[in-house]
Amino acid sequence: MDRLWDSIEAFLATERVELDDLELSGRTLRVVVDAEGGIDLDHITNVSRGVSRLLDDSEDLVPESYNLEVTSPGLERKLRRPRHFEKALGRDVRVKTKGGDTVRGELTAVDESGFVVGDGEREVPIAFTDVAKARTLFVVPAKTKPKK
Repeated sequence: MDRLWDSIEAFLATERVELDDLELSGRTLRVVVDAEGGIDLDHITNVSRGVSRLLDDSEDLVPESYNLEVTSPGLERKLRRPRHFEKALGRDVRVKTKGGDTVRGELTAVDESGFVVGDGEREVPIAFTDVAKARTLFVVPAKTKPKK
């Protein structure tokens, strides 16, 4: 998987696109890409064609038969690597720990060993090694009622 990551990441760098995540689940290879200022559908389409050519030319990188899915991280992004947490600083997150606790709040700090989630009343430090699942949350601002 490291060789696959390195090959795709090197290609994407030439396209000024960041490899955000890579998953091989069954026969589906999901390539999650991002770019400074976001990435639009046309750019994803072009990147998908390029990654497909790269994989077709390097037959030993993936199994014989695979389905390629190239996508952006979306509004609610999975947080798996320390870099993901750094990019989400200041956003609302939901974290499930390996101990079964769920913490929801603003991601207020990140360092080499973990991060801090604040819920307005308390700050909860969490080590990366204690994370079972984490993702950003898209919060719809509450509408204010018009005055009569």
